[in-house]
Amino acid sequence: MDLRRIKDLREDADLFQWQIAKILNISERAYSSYETRDRQIPLDVLYNLADFYNTSVDYIMGRTDEKKPYPKGKRRENI
Repeated sequence: MDLRRIKDLREDADLFQWQIAKILNISERAYSSYETRDRQIPLDVLYNLADFYNTSVDYIMGRTDEKKPYPKGKRRENI
């Protein structure tokens, strides 16, 4: 998982790590460890980051270069 993009997204938004940590309701240290890839990002935090930056989880993870989020729709359950 390539998470360099969370730092790029944060810097593009002119935000500091402590500000994103506050928005996510986590410690600055925890958020910093996500950017440095010392710790994996929990799915709920990853979803919240994608929503906050109006992008997709796939974009954040480096699986696509398309910044635009996927259209909202029904979520598949019980896969």
